[in-house]
Amino acid sequence: MSSPSKRREMDLMKLMMSDYKVEMVNDGMQEFFVEFRGPNESIYQGGVWKVRVELPDAYPYKSPSIGFINKIYHPNVDEMSGSVCLDVINQTWSPMFGKIDLSILLLVYIASYFYLFHYL
Repeated sequence: MSSPSKRREMDLMKLMMSDYKVEMVNDGMQEFFVEFRGPNESIYQGGVWKVRVELPDAYPYKSPSIGFINKIYHPNVDEMSGSVCLDVINQTWSPMFGKIDLSILLLVYIASYFYLFHYL
């Protein structure tokens, strides 16, 4: 099995080769920004969203910290901090979910589905 640092490097390289714009913070591989467009046929269509991703030292055994930089109104995103409040990211994380690209896909998913009944 590969070491956590090799896993981090491999997952980050896959993300950088994707369609998302990735901007590294400093020279390390632990903190970066990802920019993606709002999904078509959603209330977020036409928007551009930027998230901050921080990988803990124990990644992939510990979940990444993910938060929106720009404002987004969604029941799974804290309005003040921009933190993503998804169960799979925050509580039930497993190294099986360890690919960073999966985390970004989850963010695209939550941006696609805005459930008004969460506020009721």
